Parts: sequence; structure tokens; C-alpha cells
Amino acid sequence: MGRAAKDSLVKGLIYLATGITLSVLLSIVGFIFVKGIGLVNWDFLTRDYNEKVVYAFVESGEVPLSIDEESMKSKQPYDQRYETLQEGPIYVENIGAAIASVSYKNHSTEREQIVISYIEKDSPLNGAIDSTGKAITIGTDYILQSINGTDFGEMTLEEVAATITAESGELKIKVVQPGGGIKSNIITTLYMVLLSLIVALPLGIFGAIYLTEYAKPGRLVNAIRFAAECLAGIPSIIFGLFGMAFFVVAMNFQISLISGSLTVAIILLPVIIRSTEEALKTVPMAFREGSLALGATKLQTIFKVVLPCAVPGIATAVLLSIGRVVGESAALLLTAGTVAQIPGTLFSPGSTLTVQAYYVAKEEGNIELACAIGIVIIVIVIVLNILSRITSDKLDVFNKK
Repeated sequence: MGRAAKDSLVKGLIYLATGITLSVLLSIVGFIFVKGIGLVNWDFLTRDYNEKVVYAFVESGEVPLSIDEESMKSKQPYDQRYETLQEGPIYVENIGAAIASVSYKNHSTEREQIVISYIEKDSPLNGAIDSTGKAITIGTDYILQSINGTDFGEMTLEEVAATITAESGELKIKVVQPGGGIKSNIITTLYMVLLSLIVALPLGIFGAIYLTEYAKPGRLVNAIRFAAECLAGIPSIIFGLFGMAFFVVAMNFQISLISGSLTVAIILLPVIIRSTEEALKTVPMAFREGSLALGATKLQTIFKVVLPCAVPGIATAVLLSIGRVVGESAALLLTAGTVAQIPGTLFSPGSTLTVQAYYVAKEEGNIELACAIGIVIIVIVIVLNILSRITSDKLDVFNKK
């Protein structure tokens, strides 16, 4: 076989491998988007995963319907992915809202329920308060369960409308805020990112400074670098087992936000140390020598000359670390928990986006919802990568004109 034929064969193999790689990546991303894009909307991003029961106190009034009935019937703000209209809507003047009967069905629940389908701008519901006097929001798609202690469970839509109409004065209405959202998971993920970086960044950067600026070449330095490289390659489930044994059990932090963030901080340390070390090595030795020759101390040289020049590499390490936290799941399953709630304290459990995606796919078999969460994760990772590149370019002092 001639040289030209060999070159063509190798080139063909390179193109084939590249094509296969791109095809696989695009197929995965395409599958996630096709399966989940229908569930991604504003409510999905701003609601909690679990339904929330609220007791609202309102003053009944007489609010006439300001639009024609056909327009009212055309408004269907309830979640048509899970809810199918059965009857109505019927407008009820003393609460200034229309109600409808829908059949609700998802992967684990099936029931009939009464929902609010339209609210007038002057509706008493817009001035609802809870038992403490705090203003609360009641929106369309909220589920009505009772009024002044009368349960709607076995009533028809007409009976519910008649029951509400017969009430006057102060009304105590039991409503349920629909779930199915990932608000708590997004906030928990942000908490996890912030706490883990607060712990990992100083330790990682100072460790890299020691290895680059202070440590003398030898067995100790080689052992530290070898350990960091090994830790970077260890599966995260191993860190999760350590975090569960040490932080959850030995330190008695329980399954909580602090246990999860400390565990993730350990996972990030090798990444930050190695990335920061490589960034510090790119700073020319002449910069250090010039600083020392002008009378600066070793510490002043490091913090006023070396670190500013290495900022692009450090910023990249930080953004990539954030991406690692966002994508972590195995370690957090064992240390932070799977409770879809906003942690009230550092010692409360919570569920990040990736953990929630695992939970709904594994425990509920809801692949569409898991893919919808996956879309949010993909978007976050893409944004972080774009920020990483922009930050590196903006802070690169060597290539600035």
C-alpha cells in the first residue's frame, strides 16, 4: 500500500471517528430535548416539585364577569399535559373566579379535582392572606379542596359552585398549589455550588501555590501530585461513601446540605489544585525575578504579580468546578438526600437537579420529567462553558493588545 493510500485511510478513519462521536453526542442531546422540551415552561422553573396546601382567608364580594363567557371558556391555564377538562368552567361571583372540573393523571397519580381556571383582577382571591395575616398568592391552576370546612371531595362542579355562592363574609378556602416544578432543586443546586466553592477554592488555590512556589522538587511533592491525580480519577461514589461515613455519621451532620457540600468540596480539590498549578506555571519566571529584584517579598510577589497573571486559568478552574457540582449525583445521593425542598438550614436535606432527575426517572419512571430537568442542566453547563471562555479571554494579560 502506497503512502498516499495510507494517508487517505488514516484520514478516513479520523473523519469516521469524528462523525461517530458527534453523532452520538447529538443523538443524546436530541433525545433529551425531544423527550423533555414539552414540559419546560415558566411554571416548571418556578414551582416546587411537591404540591403545597394553603389555607387562604378572603372577604367575599360581588365581582361581575368582565369578559364574555366564550372568552372565559377559552382560558385553560391548567396544565394540559396532565389535566383534561371534564366540566365547566363556571364563574362564581362572590370569589370573582371561574372554576372547572379536570381529570388529573400523571405517572403515579390519577384523580378528579376542581381547579381555578380564571381570576378577575378585582377578585377577593387577589387579596388573600394566611392565618398569620401574611399575603399569599392564589393563581389559576390552583386546586380547590374546601371552603369554611366543607370538603369538595365528593361534589360535582355545580354543587361546588353552589356551595361557594352560598357562603358570605370571611371565607376560609383550602387550596393546593400545584407541584411538578424544580424551583427547590435549582435553589439547592445554587446553595451546593456556593458552599462547596467556599471550602474548596481557598484550600485548592493555597495548595497549588505551595506546590508551585514553595515546595522543593522531591518525593513529597511528587507524592502530593500523584495523590491529586489519583483523586481526580476516583469515581464520585467513593467520595460519597466517605462523606456518608465521616460527615453524616462520624461528625453527626446527618444527611444534609452541609454534608453534601463538604463532600463535593473534596471532589473539587484535585481539579482546582491541578488547574491552578498549571495556571501558575504559565507565569514567566522573569516576572517573579523582576518583582523580587524591586524589593518585593516572596508573598507580595505571589499575590500581586503571580496570581493576577494566573487569574484566567483559575477562573476557568472555578467555572469548570461549578459545572462539576451541577452534574454531581452519586455522592449527593448518600450525603445530601433526595428531598425536593429548599433547605431551611445547613443541616436540612435537599435535592439538586441531577439527583432529582435520577429520582423521577428511577422511582417514578417519569422519563419525560427527567429529560426536562436534563435540559435545564445542559443549558447551565453550556452557559458555564461560554462564561469560561469569555472569562479566560478577558483576563488573559499575556494576549491583551
